[in-house]
Amino acid sequence: MQKRIRIGVDVGGTFTDFVLVDEHRDMIFTGKQLTTPTDPGKAICEGVARITHEAAVEISALDGVVHGTTLVTNAVIERLGAKVGLIATSGFRDVLEVGHEMRYDLYDLFLEKPEPLVPRNLRLTVNERVGSRGEILVELDEHGLKAASDELVAQGVDAIAVCFLNAYINAKHEKRASDIILSDHPNLPVTISTVVAPEIREYERTCTAVANAYVLPLMRRYITDLQDKLTALGLRGPLNVMLSGGGIAALRVAQEAPIQMIESGPAAGAISGAYYGRLTGTKSVIAFDMGGTTAKMCLIENFEPEHANTFEAGRVRRFRKGSGIPLKVPVIDLIEIGAGGGSISRFDAMGLLKVGPDSAGSEPGPVCYGLGGEDPTVTDADLLLGYLSPDYFLGGEMSLDVDVVRDAIGTKLAGPSGLDVIAVAAGIHAIVNNNMAAATRSHIAEKGRDPRRYTLVATGGAGPVHAYGVAKQLKLSRFICPLGAGVSSALGFLIAAPATEGVSSYVSRIDQIDLDQVLKIYRNMSETAIQSLVEAGGDVNKINIKRRVEMRYLGQGFEIAVDLPDDLDGANLPELLKIGFLERYTELFGRSISDVAIETVTWRITASGPTPNIQLNFEGQQIDRGAAEKGERQVYFPEIGYSPCKIYNRYGLAAGTSFTGPAVIEERESTVVAGPDTTISVDDHLNLIVDIHYPKDKA
Repeated sequence: MQKRIRIGVDVGGTFTDFVLVDEHRDMIFTGKQLTTPTDPGKAICEGVARITHEAAVEISALDGVVHGTTLVTNAVIERLGAKVGLIATSGFRDVLEVGHEMRYDLYDLFLEKPEPLVPRNLRLTVNERVGSRGEILVELDEHGLKAASDELVAQGVDAIAVCFLNAYINAKHEKRASDIILSDHPNLPVTISTVVAPEIREYERTCTAVANAYVLPLMRRYITDLQDKLTALGLRGPLNVMLSGGGIAALRVAQEAPIQMIESGPAAGAISGAYYGRLTGTKSVIAFDMGGTTAKMCLIENFEPEHANTFEAGRVRRFRKGSGIPLKVPVIDLIEIGAGGGSISRFDAMGLLKVGPDSAGSEPGPVCYGLGGEDPTVTDADLLLGYLSPDYFLGGEMSLDVDVVRDAIGTKLAGPSGLDVIAVAAGIHAIVNNNMAAATRSHIAEKGRDPRRYTLVATGGAGPVHAYGVAKQLKLSRFICPLGAGVSSALGFLIAAPATEGVSSYVSRIDQIDLDQVLKIYRNMSETAIQSLVEAGGDVNKINIKRRVEMRYLGQGFEIAVDLPDDLDGANLPELLKIGFLERYTELFGRSISDVAIETVTWRITASGPTPNIQLNFEGQQIDRGAAEKGERQVYFPEIGYSPCKIYNRYGLAAGTSFTGPAVIEERESTVVAGPDTTISVDDHLNLIVDIHYPKDKA
């Protein structure tokens, strides 16, 4: 494989992370910049210029930049997207509000549903009708369509979404509608549902089309501006993006279907967690990525993160499934918690200490940054408890003010509550750990698994600080902190393979299925996927395609996925599908029913190129390796209170080193905290392996 020099960039709510991998020298360089929320491209360009300078690499020599951002998800959550109009089939104007019959809380008489992204006055309809088998029942009223689009433009919409009934089986009317709108309004962004979600279920498909149109103008401006800025810096290689499913795609995807990037940053963190699981031979991993704004958890089984085909955005109740906007987007299956270094602490009306989900972000930031933040955050508490060094944050680039933090916690929290300042700080740290552990425990329980068989892989700037506390809450016996953990999401962009997914719904009883139709579906999806991967820099001769189909018993409302072999030509497809479905059903539910009709619903492919082979060598960084031990300071642990604790220099710890806790291990982008009941060792890849020792009766 050709050697390359690439940069991964992860734009978070507080920091923008950078990793440069030079495969010619087998060297990795890392960096962090405070995110610039009003102009994210500013921090990106400053960070790219800095890291290339540190690596002694010309920007023009880069073979590419891979980028992920929280811009899409923030726009949906904070309702900062475009003014969108929707054109639907006559009689289906209110799909966004009708939703479906299920309630996310059966006993709440005042149930609050997510507000539609399109108000009713901007939802118009036209006459057309496609039958459930794709037959044209009513031709598209082109004059009505022109009138509807003109009316929406007159009302000042920035984008239009089109979603017609049963278009997933026959997209003719949607494609024609797009052509007509663009011929009259060529500069108006238009999204048709069959481009972003060509599958069954009208509500979810409409939501996905609308959400894509909602963020489309914003992302087009952002991507165009970023590309112009990087080109002006001297970048000649491509700018690629990470998709929510964990694959790398060409920039065109971000400009046409940006909704596929809604979880791009968290996806990279999960990819990184899977990579370190493979590197350490750990098959069952909880990838734990905690940054300045949110914490993300993903389960890794057999070195692969788990995936889902639906994602909920902007939940009315943050942890309540069904309370958000359902999007038909392939994603890595993870949970997000409003718990980060910048999460703000307060006492609620009942006098209970609460942490998050709102964050101080990078502007104004935690109190200790000295940038105008006034509300105590998790980072402030961690500093006061001794976990963070006031003189070595970001390798000494930022000084943290302990006295200002003590005054802020005393004035805003400790004083009004009558508690000690240290007790409040310890409470903040414990509460945020409990919030993350509780959400993770619920996520694992929903899948019927035991959390104790997992190993935590902690990444992100705040992840290694809180890994010990979270691991103990979950009764885990080990957690792992990679070198450069604070920027591991950015590394995830560079170790991910080019990948994309294809989907097409074809509903049929398996005893009536048309093999030729199935082969045609897979052939069309494969051709489109291969074209997309080649555009993203993949080798057409090294693309692997996996096929699967979602099936159910006739009459059921939900499906299960069954893997299919590579070659279906000449196969006894009905028998193949029946055997695969019954085996998978038994695996999931412990039993199956052999005499009930089975039907197929949705057919999918995953196309991917080879995974980059990166050697983890951090020797090139301009860091003073120094001695392993840096001295001691007072650090708070719940078991022993404040006590002297050894402080270690992460870069001075050689492979094979081993020592016992309590210990604080500092590096430029993050800090590892290990309690008094731990043993810490350094493996051959310079990962910190932290083993927790429980009393025998509590193990």
